[in-house]
Parts: sequence; structure tokens; C-alpha cells
Amino acid sequence: MTLFCTWTPSQNRSKSCTVIIIILSSLTVITGVIMADYNLSSLGQDLQLTSPTTSEAHVLVINTGGTIGMTLHDNVLAPKPNAFVQSLRKLPILHDESYAICGSDNTLVLPMNKDNKRIIYTVMEYSPLLDSSNMTTDDWSQIGKDIEKNYQNFDGFVILHGTDTMAYTASALSFMCEHLGKPIILTGSQVPIYQVRTDGIDNLLGALLIAGQFVIPEVCLYFHNKLYRGNRVTKVDNRSFNAFSSPNLAPLANAAIDITINWDTVLRANTTAKFQVSTELNSNVGLLKLFPGITTATVRAFLQPPMQGVVLETYGSGNAPDNRPDLLEELKKATDAGVIIINCTQCLRGTVSMSYATGKVLIDAGVITGGDMTSEAALSKLCYVLAKKELSLDTKKKLMAQNLRGELSLDFADTKLCLSDSRFIQVIAQSLHISCKEELAAIRDALTPPLACAAAKIGDIEALEALKEMGSNLCLEDYDGRTPLHVAACEGHLNAVNYLLSHGATVYAKDRYGDTPLCNAVHYRHRDIVELLRQTRAHFSQDRLEELGRELCSLAASGDLEGLEIWSLAGADLMKPGYTGQTAIEVARAVGKHDVADWLSKLLRNKSETVVGGYYECDEYDDNGDESGGGMDDM
Repeated sequence: MTLFCTWTPSQNRSKSCTVIIIILSSLTVITGVIMADYNLSSLGQDLQLTSPTTSEAHVLVINTGGTIGMTLHDNVLAPKPNAFVQSLRKLPILHDESYAICGSDNTLVLPMNKDNKRIIYTVMEYSPLLDSSNMTTDDWSQIGKDIEKNYQNFDGFVILHGTDTMAYTASALSFMCEHLGKPIILTGSQVPIYQVRTDGIDNLLGALLIAGQFVIPEVCLYFHNKLYRGNRVTKVDNRSFNAFSSPNLAPLANAAIDITINWDTVLRANTTAKFQVSTELNSNVGLLKLFPGITTATVRAFLQPPMQGVVLETYGSGNAPDNRPDLLEELKKATDAGVIIINCTQCLRGTVSMSYATGKVLIDAGVITGGDMTSEAALSKLCYVLAKKELSLDTKKKLMAQNLRGELSLDFADTKLCLSDSRFIQVIAQSLHISCKEELAAIRDALTPPLACAAAKIGDIEALEALKEMGSNLCLEDYDGRTPLHVAACEGHLNAVNYLLSHGATVYAKDRYGDTPLCNAVHYRHRDIVELLRQTRAHFSQDRLEELGRELCSLAASGDLEGLEIWSLAGADLMKPGYTGQTAIEVARAVGKHDVADWLSKLLRNKSETVVGGYYECDEYDDNGDESGGGMDDM
């Protein structure tokens, strides 16, 4: 069955899109977009899929320790150094020896998945390995530094961690990682990976598959077939494989026969600022749990200097005794002295509200409502916000009440347009006799990529805005893996690129050929778009870096100075050798392109970085300058 319908986003617009929907089965919808000037004779060629090619993704695994890598010593579990990678090599599901012909000792590769994609992962092991009960804020900072140092070299990151404090680390990293554009996934296990009945294999494999296949710009926690937002989880069971729960937010993804991403829940990057890690944290924070009969002396002692931030765990919906003026007075004295106190409920589910008089008395005492934040998220958020020395106390208090990384739920006045309110979707749904919410969402997601890519091709921001208001995800890929940002970068539409970046488009999306939007902008030589993408910290993937030398040498041989300039602008290493081992400057000199050789000589400067096993170590990390966290604009 073929259905033709015309969509005109605005009455004042002369352009319209004719959408051809070919229903192959009850579950498959392929769409193509025809603009007014489209050549119908080429439709068959445009819808024809090319043969699939193998692509690779690179993931850095940071092994901090935890049960997943522990072994029995004197009948107790303890970390065993330098044994984890060797154990993984013996597991065919986690390492394909036939593909990994060469490489460093700590680099492994997963078997080919059904999408013809290889995930290559490098393991960085900490020394000493840590039990998560021994973790401190310094360890959080070290993890953040290692991610930042290796950010450009990998498509995603997996952090192996003990389960006891994993929720704290996940929450802390979610705030520390500013302007994040790649997935960071914490995982571990309840049973060591060396034992027969282990959950470690499934947890590690699932985390690697998601980190290598999906651009989810969040710090997440993966456990027992579910991907959670990192600052929404808490450990709820120490004897079950289903150890974690996200009480107030549905999982970001579920892994069953297929991995299903709930894209409507995933946060989208809406900034063009560069990724950075704020490693400075304030440790003068604490958790104070109310209980019947708590003494004033206990509260007073807890709130004494150097305490600067407190998570107050209250009853029910944020209640405290309103017949204890002595207790409330101590809280008021502390807030007047500059201590930030956050009200979080002791209940696993629900939120803090001021429906009761026993809750309002805390507001009067200067306590800030924590909404549905977990205690782990509230504590780590205090560590992060209080460390921003350039901010005033009032600004810090406002930030604690704001949703910075999806850690709390807010009521929005201007909610997203419902699918059933979209006339365009209604027409399609009626023609296909569809009415349920899930099928409506499937139609929307099937139509979004071709429509959004068509709008991006002509730089039509109004059409992109209409799609966004319809609830569409502008990061969705077409059948070739291309996003609207790819198309806008190819066509040189700077305003469309800027719009997409400010509404959640990711610069790290790869099409089936491994090209990112930056690759497209370089190929078509759109300097302004290259500059904008670089401001967002776009960079070349490992696949492109391996082919870079050949491209640079070819440009040098032909005297293409403009091409070399735009590669340099995009952050390419112009000293990358080609197949023959010669660099671009050597090729330019050999063929007599002296202007190119002179330009390269002036541009190139020596850089010294220590690379170990495919990742950068941070022993000499510089906390000064741009590497440190920024102010409020950087949050």
C-alpha cells in the first residue's frame, strides 16, 4: 500500500512536502521525502540501500575496582590487579580473537553485532584497585580527569565500579561533566566475573553495546538489563542482580531481544560549549536523617563549621516536627550562617511538597526544597555547586533548586505538543487506522528523519521548529545513519546547524560510513560550520584518524592549500603519515609544492603527550586554566 499526503507547515509557506510511505509490514515504515523540485524518476535510486559496511566504535573502559573483578583470598573477596583483561580474553562473547590480530595488550574487541558494527574497547586499570566503600571525592575527580584527557579518542566510556557507592559516583560525575556529548556508563556486578553464576558478563556487555552504538549524552548506570540516568538511581538490594532502582524516573533504555532507547527521556545537549570536567569539589557536606526524638544537641553538633551543605532527610513529603521550635531554631541559625540545607524525603518514591504545615516550617527556616532528588544526587550536587567559588551564596541556593542534569522533576507550563494534537500525524493515523499512543509514536519517529533531513537540506528552520513542536527527536537517523545535522553541515546552512545544536543535535553521530557532521563540513569546505562544530568540541573519530595521513598527503601533492587549511581548522594532526610513511610536508617538498611546504612549516609545532595503551594517563594533569570547571554559564 502506498499513501500520498501533502504537509504544509504554515499557510504563508509556498513549499510543501509530499511524503511517500511504503508499508512493508505492520512494523516497518520506510519514508522518502519529495520536495517541489524533486525528480520522480530518481525515487527508486534514492530509496535503494547500499550494501552494509562494517564500522567500528571505540570505548574506553576505566576499571576502578569493585566486585566484578574480585577474587577469593582467605575466603573473602578482594581486588586482584592485572588479571581482569586476561580473563576477558578467554570469553568469546567479550573478545573476538579472530578479528583482533594486533593491538595493545589491554585492547579487546566484541564480536560483530547484527548491525555490522564492531566495538573495540581499551581497558585502563587503576592501581590500586578500589573497593567502592573506600571511594572519596578525590577518586571522583580522578575518574573525571581520565575521561576528559581521553575524550576525543573514544566514542563512549564505561566505568567499572563497586555497587556500594556507585550511585554516588554516577551522581557526582553527572554534575562534574559539563557540556557532555558522549555516553558515560557506570556498571559492575553482584558476583565476580570469574564465577559461574555471574551477572558481570551481561552488565559489562550491555554497557559496552550501548556506549558504542548510541549517542546518549548523559552519565548513566547500567545494571540488570536497564540503563538508568546516573543521578536518579539508588541501591535497593544487596542480594539480587536487580540491585538498583530509579524510583522517580523510568529507565533510559531496556535491553531485551533488542535494546530499546527511550529517546523522549534522554537529555539532549543544547549548548555549543566545549566539554569539560569540573574536578574541584567541596567535601564539607553531610547527610542528616530525622528520626523521632532527635535531640537539639545532635542537630547543633552536626551543623557546626566547617559544614557548608546538608541533605536533610525528612518524613513523608518533606515533613519535620512543627512542635519543636528548638530544632527549627538550629536549622534557621545554620541557614542564616550560610549553610545550604536541602530537604529530601526518606521515602523511596515521591517528592517533597509543601502541602502540610510540618513541611512549610522548614521553608520558613531557610531550607530548600529538594523535589524528588535522591539523597545521593543531592549530596553530590552540593559538592559540585559549593565548589563554585565565583558564585554568590544566593546563586548557589538557586542552582540547588534548579534542574541541572535531569536530577529532579519540574512542572513545565509549556509542555510538549501531544502527538494526538498534530493534524499531520492525525491524517496519517486515520489513513492507517491507528489510534494507540505507541503506534502514533512509531509513525512520528518514522516520519521525522526524512522530513527533518529535507528541511535541513534547504536550511528551513521553520520546518525544523514545526517538527520539534510536534515532539520529534531531531537526532533521529535516516536509513543511512545520517542526522539532520549531517545534512545541514553538508549543505553549508550555518543557521540550521546552529539551531540543531541548540536543540539537542549531537556532533558525535556517525552515519553508516563512519562520517560525523564535522567530516561532512570538512569535505564540502564550509569553514564557518567547521569553526562552529569545533566550538562544540567536535572531533574526528578513530576510523577517520587512521585514514587522515593519506588524505593530507594527497592534498599536499596536488598543492591544495585550502584543503589543508580546513583540515587544520578542524583539528587534524598535519604530521600524520600516509601509507608510505611520509607526512604531508615531506610530500609537498618532494613534488615541489614549496608554498604548501612553507605554510606547513610555519603552522606545525611540536607537541609531546604520553600515550599508554591507546589512552592518556593523567599523572601530570594540569588543573589550571581551561581544564578546571567554569562558572554558572558552564553548568
